[in-house]
Amino acid sequence: MTNLDYELQQKTQSDEGDTAPARADFERVRPLPRISVHAFVETEGLAKTMERCSQDRRMAKVNLRINSGGVSAAANMFAGSPTPNLLILETRADGQALLEDLGELASVCDPDTRVVVVGHVNDVSLYRELVRNGVSEYIVAPVSMADVIGVISTIFVDPDAAPLGRSIAFVGAKGGVGSSTLAHNCAWSISNLFSSEVILADLDLAFGTANLNFDTDPTQGIAEAVYSPDRLDEVFLDRLLAKCSEHLSMLAAPSMLDRTYDFSGDAFLPILDIIQRNAPVSVLDVPHVWNDWTRKVLCAADEIVITATPDLANLRNTKNLFDTLRKLRPNDHPPLLVLNQVGMAKRPEIAPEAFCDPLEIDPLAIIPFDAPLFGEAANSGLMIAESSAKSPIAESLSQIAHVVTGRAEVKKRKKAGLSSLMGLLGRK
Repeated sequence: MTNLDYELQQKTQSDEGDTAPARADFERVRPLPRISVHAFVETEGLAKTMERCSQDRRMAKVNLRINSGGVSAAANMFAGSPTPNLLILETRADGQALLEDLGELASVCDPDTRVVVVGHVNDVSLYRELVRNGVSEYIVAPVSMADVIGVISTIFVDPDAAPLGRSIAFVGAKGGVGSSTLAHNCAWSISNLFSSEVILADLDLAFGTANLNFDTDPTQGIAEAVYSPDRLDEVFLDRLLAKCSEHLSMLAAPSMLDRTYDFSGDAFLPILDIIQRNAPVSVLDVPHVWNDWTRKVLCAADEIVITATPDLANLRNTKNLFDTLRKLRPNDHPPLLVLNQVGMAKRPEIAPEAFCDPLEIDPLAIIPFDAPLFGEAANSGLMIAESSAKSPIAESLSQIAHVVTGRAEVKKRKKAGLSSLMGLLGRK
């Protein structure tokens, strides 16, 4: 670490931490383990940054407490109580004064507690002295949220651990809008186009249709996983997966009503965790309900795709979903929107531009209503790209697959082009 490094850091970071590189860094940060963290802050800037960190989905398991004061305040607090896994300490002191304060803290600090110091002095010699004295990291204020979460990840996440797969959650703004159909087709397209292993999880245990759409009838599936979390490992997961194609496997829903499917908020999180550790891409078919477990699944997903049809009820529900998810996921980009079943004969519709303007987003895709195409594919147990590979809708589904996996981006819509059903996506 050099003085130049510090200077560049200070020039490129902002108090709010909303830079584009920081947002890109979040794509690579694994969720943090269940640890306790106490932050002692002296400035409002760091207090706001720590507050924003506490709201990030990657910190969901972290027990974070924010306190006023610096190193001395920490030493006083822990004089008679055990210290947490990590202490984040802000200080304006420099040189010998800081080392003396840390020496006082060391006398009451548990041996396995890690310490990160946020200082206001740009001094490489001080940094080296602190590291020699057991401080895990010294960073110069102002710090961004990416800095804080990145430092914690460096300390507590195994650098040799296999990378987590990308999770993509599909949810409908209303029942019957075709979210499940798009999820299944997208999962198939990703596995087929990129020869990438994909796991499709049908989370609608009562009325899931993935087994019908792929013309399979597995005897086990996601029900066994959610009701036996203590048995979840790679071997058990492999037993539950049904093979749909060369690179696509499925956790099928039982689609039976022999019991009620009421779950606690964290019921599906262990399943999502093991899926992400065993496949580069997982597609989650989330039912159109709003309860604790669906909210937590959507919060945990890397990407969210909302499917809607162009009517007033869908617009209201989509707006509510966007507003709620923006609050629940303040450090992630907004969900993606697919307008489906557009152009149904004799149905009054909201124009795509009027639908998207209140949401302040560009649609990921606009898919026309084509009952014969979708109906024939569903009745045959085939995906759209299998039954009609050259259709414009198959191309749209291919483009959706590129975007949700990060291989393409949505083009900014033009006023004159919104009436077009195609050409809204651009390959990177």
